[in-house]
Amino acid sequence: MPVIATRLAVASTALVLFAASIAAAPAADKKYDTGATDTEIKIGNIMPYSGPASAYGQIGKTEAAYFRKINAEGGINGRKINFISYDDGYSPPKTVEQARKLVESDEVLFIFNSLGTPPNSAIHKYMNAKKVPQLFVATGATKWNDPQNFPWTMGWQPNYQSESRIYAKYLLKEKPDAKIAVLYQNDDYGKDYLKGLKDGLGAKAASMIIAEESYETTEPTIDSHIVKLKSTGADVFVDITTPKFAAQAIRKAHEIDWNALHILNNVSASVGSVMKPAGFENAQGIISAAYLKDVSDPQWKDDAGMKQFLDFMAKDFPEGDKLANEPVVGYSVAQTLVQVLKQCGDDLTRENVMKQAANLKNFRVEMLLPGITINTSPSDFAPISQLQLQRFKGEKWELFGDVISGDVGG
Repeated sequence: MPVIATRLAVASTALVLFAASIAAAPAADKKYDTGATDTEIKIGNIMPYSGPASAYGQIGKTEAAYFRKINAEGGINGRKINFISYDDGYSPPKTVEQARKLVESDEVLFIFNSLGTPPNSAIHKYMNAKKVPQLFVATGATKWNDPQNFPWTMGWQPNYQSESRIYAKYLLKEKPDAKIAVLYQNDDYGKDYLKGLKDGLGAKAASMIIAEESYETTEPTIDSHIVKLKSTGADVFVDITTPKFAAQAIRKAHEIDWNALHILNNVSASVGSVMKPAGFENAQGIISAAYLKDVSDPQWKDDAGMKQFLDFMAKDFPEGDKLANEPVVGYSVAQTLVQVLKQCGDDLTRENVMKQAANLKNFRVEMLLPGITINTSPSDFAPISQLQLQRFKGEKWELFGDVISGDVGG
């Protein structure tokens, strides 16, 4: 009998040890890279809180507020987000400095939604060489969708070429004999939009575009460019500018009585940051494109997603301008990141962050326009490729037409 008892004791001990090993197994499955622990996910961000593109700083402030809200609710899979955001003044050399600081000193898991085409271009190769995700960059440059050559970089918003192709489709249908004058920012951002417009117009681009004028972000005013473009006799003005210069362009065009059809790129379609400062009376009839709901549009007053956004603004970011586009963007892209991090589970490696970001299927955040979804795959790093045209009337944008895909093929 004693021998049997001993054997039973050994067997039960083995069972206890086996059960304990099963219980401990999930802990062993946790995988972390620099910037992630059992309690924290460290995220880097670079924004122009100062300088010519400072209107966009509200995006970073909105994201910080949203992550504070997520942390107050318990974080993501029990981990709190440590969001470290630096100012680069929209200056590429400063962006390089801040990116190195985030990756090498702060040791973030990845850099998220840093703003601007020139700033992100300056750190594009560095981030990929370091194999640190440059995730959901806040620029619509087409080059962010290149998983084969830059597997650590992904955009979020519709790309600029897709957007300007949509304007080209509209002009070919509604004003096929248009005389187009283009004002564009003299950098990758401006040139990307211009390429999309020309590609969209196809063989007619050479005859329809009668003037191209570029400006530098260091210029205090673009008034002289507007006067020069009016003198060409153009009846369509394609305005590829950031908010400060967009407001100037709208004001000056009205002041000199240039009544061309004004097409304004989405990045400057903010009621709060552009249309209001430019003067609502000066902005009537401007056409742009949208992929997110506009707070000033009464059609969303009973919309559940809009109510959640306004509730967030009131409780978590009361100092933000709810009429500006920037908080809507910051809120929506932050929600997309939360989804990616939830999908990561306990595998918070840089490789898995990119893998999950490239595995979003018909995902929606509540401020996207109806019919627009977020989709990615290992070969498609362009999450949003649909937009809807809109016209400015009174003090708000009015959507018209169908949701259009501006996919850039080949």
